Amino acid sequence: MNKINYHLISLEEVKKFVGLDHKPTLLLNACCAPCSSHTLRFVCQYFDVTILYDNSNVFPLSEFTIRRDEIEWFVSEFNKRENQDVKILFSDYDHDNFMHDLRPLASEKEGGKRCELCYEKKIEEALRYGQENGFDYATTTLTISRQKNSQLINQIASKVAQKYPKIKYFFSDFKKNGGLDEVQQMKRDYALYQQTYCGCEYSLAESKRRKKPRLED
Repeated sequence: MNKINYHLISLEEVKKFVGLDHKPTLLLNACCAPCSSHTLRFVCQYFDVTILYDNSNVFPLSEFTIRRDEIEWFVSEFNKRENQDVKILFSDYDHDNFMHDLRPLASEKEGGKRCELCYEKKIEEALRYGQENGFDYATTTLTISRQKNSQLINQIASKVAQKYPKIKYFFSDFKKNGGLDEVQQMKRDYALYQQTYCGCEYSLAESKRRKKPRLED
């Protein structure tokens, strides 16, 4: 199957804004400060951006809090340094409820069906909240990650977006066109906290497994 160039699609979409006397509003599901870095720099060119920090998948609560505080600091600093006005919304932490549908998929490998359902829940919450609160667009930072399949994420978003006809989904592949390089540079420039696993207890366990030294024969 031929891959869709979602970065090109995003560039074609923003061409529609030429000549407008205002920027369309965008609700951006964001998982952490590093993933928000280049993504914000890109979307702020075209949108009036509000971040939705909705990450009840993250475990434990202490890690959720670290990431929440870091993204709050980063957005404030980003606004000052880059003359922007990004807003940020925080959802309450409700890990047990979020993970209820994911726990039957506990044996799935990282990046498998469990992760796909997690992506879907995050994207759906952004679209739901965005539609209910009058945003023009919604999207996610998920496509910036080198570990995540941007084709799959956009396909999931395309399916979910059909349920929310009053808001548009902004398709993306933020890692393209130097996006990953800019993430690394902005992490250094802002001295951002870098987590070592995606978020949930299953990804934490997988991270620990990968780091465990192999026993010599």
